Amino acid sequence: MGKPIAFSMIGGGGFRAQYFLRIAQALPEQFRIHGMVVRDESKGRAMEDLWRVATYRTLDQLLLKEQPDFVVLSVDPSSAMDYMLELTERGIPVLAETPPAPDLDGLLQLHERLTRRGARIQIAEQYQFHPIQEARETFVKSGRLGNVNQMTVSISHFYHAVSLIRKMLGVRFEDVSIRGMRFESDWVAGPNRSGPPTEDKIIRSERDIAWLDFGGKLGIYDFTKDQHRSWTRSNHLSIRGERGEIFDNRISIQDPDCTQVQMEFKRINKGEYENAEGYFLKGIMAGEQWVYENPFMPGRLYDDEIAIAACLKKMAAYAAGGPDFYGLPEASQDHYIGMLIEQAIRSGETVVSVRQPWAELE
Repeated sequence: MGKPIAFSMIGGGGFRAQYFLRIAQALPEQFRIHGMVVRDESKGRAMEDLWRVATYRTLDQLLLKEQPDFVVLSVDPSSAMDYMLELTERGIPVLAETPPAPDLDGLLQLHERLTRRGARIQIAEQYQFHPIQEARETFVKSGRLGNVNQMTVSISHFYHAVSLIRKMLGVRFEDVSIRGMRFESDWVAGPNRSGPPTEDKIIRSERDIAWLDFGGKLGIYDFTKDQHRSWTRSNHLSIRGERGEIFDNRISIQDPDCTQVQMEFKRINKGEYENAEGYFLKGIMAGEQWVYENPFMPGRLYDDEIAIAACLKKMAAYAAGGPDFYGLPEASQDHYIGMLIEQAIRSGETVVSVRQPWAELE
């Protein structure tokens, strides 16, 4: 194995920033953090004590001491553009958090001020790189489902879900017609970003559902706030093609010889029962075939961390001159459609997308 991927970070106190720190700590042979910009000195000292990384108060101070391959930008979307501009002027590639801007005006500014000028920016949208999503995409690409024309995502909110819908349907920047609705009911308060529930109480639940018609291809969005952390609601994803479907972990196909085929995605973990290789995900099988193999073995990472580690690895290749993996146009399109879903749900009216400037690069 070559030298570790070297990256610096701007921002460190947020929820998402912790992922990058944990990944580097778990896989020091693959990733190395070359300093962090933490403006508050007391917070910076606390980060140094907790994570054993150098912190700096300004970007100038960091770049005097460190030479990263790229910078991870983990700040509020409203502050991200200024940092993207400054890093671009210095010729430093950027891996920015989602969403890249808070609203459509911000997305358009990013396009004009950065994408058109050749800025080297990718966005850390990790859901597409979760092991099960990689396994599903591999199976879709095998062609055994035939032409895929329907997709239901009930996993995460707005732009995260849209990124999966577009990816699995093979949609790029095509126009979409959206209808949405909201259903309110009661449910028990469960875990949130702060952790498990501390008291038993019933709260209002908002379930948002939207129908995304891409013209011959259908995406269905179905999400309840905090569903992905809930102990009492399940996440769900289905992909339908001409010859069969993936329904969560189940695969159902009718072969050309009219044979019914059923199989499941099966996670293969090490470290269970008498196995002494360590505890980690080895990969996912569908029938007799490996459809996903974990590139970060034997690190003890959970799926979201594996997915973000994949973003880091792809970003290192991109910074070295490799291909895009999720650039500003893709991220902007997903966030734009996510905002249209919100609009359709609020208004109760059909909302139709308009082709945006970033799509003209297609």
